Amino acid sequence: MLSASPPPHPPGPNTPPGTGPSPALTLVHRVETHAFRAWPAPEVQRQGDWLLRGAGGFTKRANSANAAVPQAGFGGVQAAAEAFYARRALPAVFRLTPLAGPEADAALAAAGYAAFDASRVMARPLPEAPPPCPHGLDVTARPGAGWLEGFARANGVDGRHHRVHHAMVRAIAAPAGFATLHEAGAAIGFGLAVCEDGLAGFYDIVISPTHRRRGHGRTLMQGLLAWARDQGATEAYLQVRDGNAGARQLYAGLGFADLYRYHYRVPQTG
Repeated sequence: MLSASPPPHPPGPNTPPGTGPSPALTLVHRVETHAFRAWPAPEVQRQGDWLLRGAGGFTKRANSANAAVPQAGFGGVQAAAEAFYARRALPAVFRLTPLAGPEADAALAAAGYAAFDASRVMARPLPEAPPPCPHGLDVTARPGAGWLEGFARANGVDGRHHRVHHAMVRAIAAPAGFATLHEAGAAIGFGLAVCEDGLAGFYDIVISPTHRRRGHGRTLMQGLLAWARDQGATEAYLQVRDGNAGARQLYAGLGFADLYRYHYRVPQTG
C-alpha cells in the first residue's frame, strides 16, 4: 500500500550496508520504476545505478539522468552523463529523487549545477466502487491522431517535437487510458493514465486555457480514476510541480497526499 507520509528530501544518510533499503525507499523505487515504463524514453543507457534517458530534448523526464535503485551510487555517473548528453547536443540534466540520496545532490551543487523545478509525487488509494465516468469524457485504449495532436497542443509541445512526442506515447506498453473531455462538441481537456501491477500513474492532465477554473480538471481526473479502478488498479500516483498551487489543490481535493519530492539540477549558464 502506498503511504501518504513522505520521506524527507534529501532522505538523509543511506541505509547502512547489509540492511537493505528502508520501506520508504522501497516504495519510492516501486513508483519510480512504474513511471519509467509509463513514460518511456526512446533511448535509455544504464550507467551503474542510474538510467540516462534521452528523447531528443523533449521533456525533462525523458531527457535526464535518474537514480534507478535505492541508495544509488554516484561514482562516475556525472562524467558519463555529461558525455552522454553532450554527444546529443543536450545539457546534462539530473532528476534527483530520494533514490539518489544526498551524495549526488551535493556533488552536483559543488560542480555548479543549479537546482530548479522542485516537484512532488502525490498518491492515494482507489476506492472499490468509484463514481462512474462523467458525461462528456471519452477514454480510449489507443491514442488516435486527433488525441495525439490535441494532447500535444494543449500541453504546449513545440511542433518540432511532435514526432518524438507521438512515438513516446505510442510506445507505452502497459494498459493505458487516453482521455478526452468534450464540451459542446469541442475537445477541451486531455489526460493519460497508465496501469500496471495494481498501480496507476496519471500524466499531463491539461485543460485548454480558455476553459480553466471551471471544474473541468476535476471532472477529467474523476473519469480517469474510475477508468483506472476498472483496470484493477488499487493505488494511484501523479507528479506535480511545487509551484503549481492550483493543481496541488485540485489533487488534494481528490484525496491525493504528498508521497515524496524531487528536483532537477542543470549546469548554470552565463
